[in-house]
Amino acid sequence: MSPTLASIIISFVILFIVFRVIELLRARERRLPVFRRGFATDLAYWAFAPVVTKALTRVALFAVIAPLALFVWGKIDEDLIRQGFGPVARLPLWVQAIAILLLADFAGYWMHRWLHGRRLWRFHAIHHSSVDLDWLSSVRAHPVDGIISGVLTAIPILGLGFAPMAVAGIVPVLGLMGVLAHANVDWDWGPLRKVIVSPRFHRWHHTDESAGRDTNFAGLLPLWDILFGTYNMPRDQLPVSFGTKSPVPSGFIGQLAFPFRKQ
Repeated sequence: MSPTLASIIISFVILFIVFRVIELLRARERRLPVFRRGFATDLAYWAFAPVVTKALTRVALFAVIAPLALFVWGKIDEDLIRQGFGPVARLPLWVQAIAILLLADFAGYWMHRWLHGRRLWRFHAIHHSSVDLDWLSSVRAHPVDGIISGVLTAIPILGLGFAPMAVAGIVPVLGLMGVLAHANVDWDWGPLRKVIVSPRFHRWHHTDESAGRDTNFAGLLPLWDILFGTYNMPRDQLPVSFGTKSPVPSGFIGQLAFPFRKQ
């Protein structure tokens, strides 16, 4: 379902109020101003991403999946697209949803690492350009970044035959986790700090290059970072500075053009 202007505004207002209340519970020196640096830019992304980036991602995904379906099945079957295919499509939707969460997070981990490589960094640097990091920073992402991440994460899931209905069911979960992970809080879930991604975990990922940019890539399960040697969660220290050395413009239009400019 495509988002409406009303849903975009309502979701922003609800999350704005919730996270502002949370910040007011913090010590004054740990809060950010209501209209912190980059607020207007991120507000533009809030309206842009669910309309433009989402639509472009769907087009790109169809452009990849349709030829594959034609090659395997000889046609683009509506039931196939809606219900999936093969053994996994016959599993209960809740089982599929759990499997998709694990597979999507594993694929997302490696996709995220690729975005930190030299070839794609200028697109992903935009997401890391927030110097005042909070929940709204989660939507600051170049559309090319969003399209690559969305398509390459979805292909193995859909290619294995999982029902798109089950895929759609976990998208809001991952979206909310992404928003929470950027929140301006130091929560780490205590004994579950190595089980579920926390704001503190992801804020270490957003520190400047020297401190932790190439760590904590997982979006849901820190397990992948632990297994592949990129886990970073100092117990006696908190991340305090954010941003990137890449010369990313502060404005929305400038950021969209930034990756295409000569270095």
